Amino acid sequence: MNAIISASDLAKDLAGARPPVLLDVRWQLTAAKAAGEPPFDGRAAYEAGHLPGAVFVDLERELASAPGKGGRHPLPDLAHFGTAMRRAGVSAGTPVVVYDGGQGWAAARAWWLLRWAGHPDVRVLDGGLPSWEGPLDTSVPDPAEGDFVPEPGAGLLDADAAAALARSGVLLDARAGERYRGEVEPIDPVAGHIPGAVSAPTTENVGPDGRFLPAGELRARFEGLGVTEGARVGVYCGSGVSAAHEVLALAAAGIPAELYVGSWSEWSSDPDRPVAVGPDPR
Repeated sequence: MNAIISASDLAKDLAGARPPVLLDVRWQLTAAKAAGEPPFDGRAAYEAGHLPGAVFVDLERELASAPGKGGRHPLPDLAHFGTAMRRAGVSAGTPVVVYDGGQGWAAARAWWLLRWAGHPDVRVLDGGLPSWEGPLDTSVPDPAEGDFVPEPGAGLLDADAAAALARSGVLLDARAGERYRGEVEPIDPVAGHIPGAVSAPTTENVGPDGRFLPAGELRARFEGLGVTEGARVGVYCGSGVSAAHEVLALAAAGIPAELYVGSWSEWSSDPDRPVAVGPDPR
């Protein structure tokens, strides 16, 4: 099953006999607060207009737990996550489509969590809300309670596993190249990257319109980064959000990958963990 869906195909599915549950996960990094600007309000954006029938999901409160030793966006409490998904109408036997404001990172985080927690049919709207050509709605739906119960599976890395994978397989760093090289670090306490990790900005997986590159181009890109047939692949970023977008791009290319959720925000918080700088992985 493809991990992404086009707006035209979504419109067909919504009009079909088995319409998907729609989750609106609009979110942005709150770095704007440093400039004295108010943080992005995803719920306000949702209430101003969303896909008809979509339910708002809060990334900070429902797709992550409070920042701490596990990073800025650690895994959510599974019981809390399950409650949020059932409130949104998610059931194990019903397809789910997730979208955000177009960047794709927040939608990918929801996609990854649901897939990791055992949901068999989750896709991300390619291009997000800007790709939708149909009408928007401002009413807030009240869906019937779903029955989805999280049952976590494989695909999750901790710090030690990520370090080991950087040596034995391919560990991709989805952040911007300047953060990987240690030239700038606007958020976390230390600049640089996990030794052995390969720079692979997730922004290079999409075109100017925010849609993913064709599967063949994505495969070629990852092959150029050292992802060979049968290689074990892991991804991290700053806090496990944009890295989920890279895991989604890998899935679209037919390449399974694991996610280090704690990512650089967890790794860099421990002064005993090694840090590499510059363009060389080591």
